[in-house]
Amino acid sequence: MTSPASLDRARELLREFPVVDGHNDLPWALREQVRYDLDARDIAADQHAHLHTDLPRLREGGVGAQYWSVYVRSDLPDAVPATLEQIDCVRQLLARYPKDLRAALTAADMEAARAEGRIASLMGAEGGHSIADSLATLRALYALGVRYMTLTHNDNVAWADSATDEPSAGGLSAFGREVVREMNREGMLVDLSHVAATTMRDALDTSVAPVIFSHSSARAVCDHPRNIPDDVLERLPVNGGMAMVTFVPKFVLQAAVDWTAAADDNMRTRGFHHLDTTAEAMKVHRAFEENNPRPVATVSTVADHLDHMREVAGVDHLGIGGDYDGTAFTPEGLRDVSGYPNLIAELLDRGWSRTDLAKLTWQNAVRVLGAAEDVARDVKASRGPSNATLASLDG
Repeated sequence: MTSPASLDRARELLREFPVVDGHNDLPWALREQVRYDLDARDIAADQHAHLHTDLPRLREGGVGAQYWSVYVRSDLPDAVPATLEQIDCVRQLLARYPKDLRAALTAADMEAARAEGRIASLMGAEGGHSIADSLATLRALYALGVRYMTLTHNDNVAWADSATDEPSAGGLSAFGREVVREMNREGMLVDLSHVAATTMRDALDTSVAPVIFSHSSARAVCDHPRNIPDDVLERLPVNGGMAMVTFVPKFVLQAAVDWTAAADDNMRTRGFHHLDTTAEAMKVHRAFEENNPRPVATVSTVADHLDHMREVAGVDHLGIGGDYDGTAFTPEGLRDVSGYPNLIAELLDRGWSRTDLAKLTWQNAVRVLGAAEDVARDVKASRGPSNATLASLDG
C-alpha cells in the first residue's frame, strides 16, 4: 500500500505534468447508454453509478489530456457514419464544457491546454474498419480531428491482422502498408494496440513516424495476445514511439487471463457464446463466478508491467492508456479516472524519479505527436500531396 506522503508527491507532480491518457471509450458508452443524450449523462456531475469518467474525477485524477476513442463495432454495416457520430459526440462535449475541455489537434495545442488548466481533448479511431478501405476517408477523419487510428480492433480488416482473429493478411498487406504511409503523410499516429504481432512488426518496418500502443501492456508479464512482445518493445527506441500501459485486468493479470478462458469454456460447454448477455446466459456465468471468484488486479499489477516495459523499451517510450469506459472491470486502486495518483505514488515508492514520471505522464505523449507532425511536413515537402483515393486490396 502506498504511503500518504507518496500520494501527496504524486498529486503535486500531476499538477505540473498531468496524465495524457491514450484511450477512453466515453463516447461509445454515451451511445450505448443514452444514445448521445448528454443531459442524461451530464459529465459535469458525478456519474460514478454509470461511467468511469466525468469531469470532477478527471480533475481528481490529474488528467491533462485525453484521447477520446471514436470507436465503433467492426460488425456494424455503417461503420463510417457511426464513426462520424462518435466524432460529433466529442465535439458536442467540447462545446458543452469549454471551461474544462479544449480541442487539441497538435502538440502545441496540448501545451496550450495545460497552460490554461483545461483538459486537452484529442480523438483516436479504434479499428481500420472505420475508413472502409478508403484513403480518402482516412484523410477526412484526420481533417475532422482524429489523431491516431488503431489499425484493427478485435477482428481483422482485409489489409491487417488482429491479435484476436485468425491470421489472414500475414501482418500487413501491400494496401495495409499504404495505409501506414498515408497516416505518416497526414500526421496521424499509427496505433498498434489490438493488432497481431506480425502486424506490429510490419508497421514498424513501414512507418517513418513514431508509432503508439494506445492501450496495451507487456506480454512477458501477462501472456495475452493483446499485449506487446519484448522484441517489439525493443524496437520503440529506434522508432521513437511509445507504449501506453492499459489497466484491463484480463490483459495485465495472468490469473485473470486464465480465469476468463475457463469462464468462456464454461459458457461454450453449456451451449452459449462466451459473449452472450441474455438472462439465461448470464445466469450460467454468475453461477460460475460464485464458484470461481474472479481474480482481482491491483495498482501493483499495472506497475509490474511498467517496470518491465521500462527495462525493455526505456522510460522515454512509455505512457498510460487506461481504457476506461471500455472495460467492465478495473484494478483495485484504479477503479476510474480518479485513480491515476495511486499509480504514480506506487511508482514513486518503487524508485521512479520525478523526471521519469514526467515523461510517463505528459512529456512522451506530447513529443510523439509533435514528431508525427514533423514527419508529415517532411513527407509532404519531399513527395507532395497524395493522389491515392480508393483501396487496392490486391496483394
